[in-house]
Amino acid sequence: MNAFIQECIKANQKIYEYITTHISATDYNYSNTIGVGGDNSLNIDLICENIFIDHLKEFGNIYTEEAGFVKGDINHNRIIIDPLDGSNNFKAKLPYYGSSVALEMNNKTVASIVCNLANHTLIYKIDNQKPIQIDLLSLKLINKEVQVVTKLAIFEKAYDYPTVTKKLYENNIKFRSPGAVALSLADAKNYSFVLFAGKIREFDIKAALHICDDLHTYLDDNFLIVSKNIEAFNKIKEIIKE
Repeated sequence: MNAFIQECIKANQKIYEYITTHISATDYNYSNTIGVGGDNSLNIDLICENIFIDHLKEFGNIYTEEAGFVKGDINHNRIIIDPLDGSNNFKAKLPYYGSSVALEMNNKTVASIVCNLANHTLIYKIDNQKPIQIDLLSLKLINKEVQVVTKLAIFEKAYDYPTVTKKLYENNIKFRSPGAVALSLADAKNYSFVLFAGKIREFDIKAALHICDDLHTYLDDNFLIVSKNIEAFNKIKEIIKE
């Protein structure tokens, strides 16, 4: 397991180096390739994807947002990857984007990694152990013991759900919609709640849900709620069902 985590770290380091020192104007262009997730891939999406495939194919078959299924070296393992979470943020140079990787064995997530490439922090979790956050560059541990009480929430894809947005406003619930689902979910402990609406794709949520599996979670065909606060969790669940 440690070998898998180390290769994920190396892949993220390589991507970080590329986007900070080698990025070119053409990398921001659309590739005219529609990924299996339904989005038009940027060239940088494909570059990040290939880096992950090179580092991780020895650990199992790969399912990734752009290419879909990629055969790996171990058939009974499955690796789910979003190589650039928040691609549109990256294209707009909005500093909230990263990557997401989950390793499944026997249909169970046994390792997960979510990396914020904008601020070079990475959080990973192995089996049922506590998540560990490190600085991607120095590999030093980041102290996450201090928890700040906040009423601020995250509502990803709020722009597509004006009715829910209006209800949150009427209930005086403040939120942001930063546009990188895995990053938001992996940091759910920092917020009152994280709400994700719309088409829920496996590579958007698989790793992050493993990282925050000790929080309250609700998932149906249209909504995902994650919260450490049971009162906030129940309130949002009530709002989306009205």
